[in-house]
Amino acid sequence: MQEKDNIPNQYRVFLYQILNIIESVVPLGWQEEWDNSGLQVGNSKTEVKAVLLTVDVTESVVQEALELGCNLIISHHPLIFKGIKHLTGNTPQERCILTAIKNDIAIYSAHTSIDNYIHGVSGTLAQKLGLPTYHALSPHPQYHQQGLGVIGDLPQAIGFVELLSRIKSVLQIQQIRYTHPSQQQVQRIALCGGSGSSLIQEAMLQGADVFITADCKYHDMQLSLGQMAIVDIDHWASEQFVKEVFQELLKSHVMVHIAQQDHSHVHIF
Repeated sequence: MQEKDNIPNQYRVFLYQILNIIESVVPLGWQEEWDNSGLQVGNSKTEVKAVLLTVDVTESVVQEALELGCNLIISHHPLIFKGIKHLTGNTPQERCILTAIKNDIAIYSAHTSIDNYIHGVSGTLAQKLGLPTYHALSPHPQYHQQGLGVIGDLPQAIGFVELLSRIKSVLQIQQIRYTHPSQQQVQRIALCGGSGSSLIQEAMLQGADVFITADCKYHDMQLSLGQMAIVDIDHWASEQFVKEVFQELLKSHVMVHIAQQDHSHVHIF
């Protein structure tokens, strides 16, 4: 049999099969009550030609899917989060939905379901930053090995400034906000990809020297003064490696592309 980029072509792959692969590892039942993970647009019986992986579904990402011949977009953030009352094409969200429907592109999102996966958003970020082992910072009430955020120890203590430089290098970001730790050498690191300020107290209780997350408000940053450093990073940058999680799950089943038009839309002047 011929192969293309190591993807066998002797059988057809359908959307419901792709969803089964993802949800066997990251069940939809793991998502938070307020979330809208799952199939956003499309028919589960559609044959999948190729998949485009992204954090956000934007008009440029949908256009990239069209150009690459991808008829499935898998995103982290749901395209449809709150109720939609009309589809007139007057907003970027509506135009994404209309373009996807017109071109038979399915859209699936795994948001807090994969946030709660121990090796998902936060676990992958932890690995990138050099944590060899970690556990859930806030365990899921039913699935205790899973949960939001992670905490673990670096192999050896390092200077706080060195950690900041590592974060900037790994995430390819120019600036970060931070408060100082109680000591200049740090080792126990807690982190949560995305908006994790609700876990600050839990990170302190578990003895973290540093808590890394995004979207912290001014007063959030003061909660641990004199005890634990808080490092506030770009939201998209903190979640960008989720695409690698999807890629690892799917690469032996279907042609997979990582969106080049997916990036942070928050800029620093």
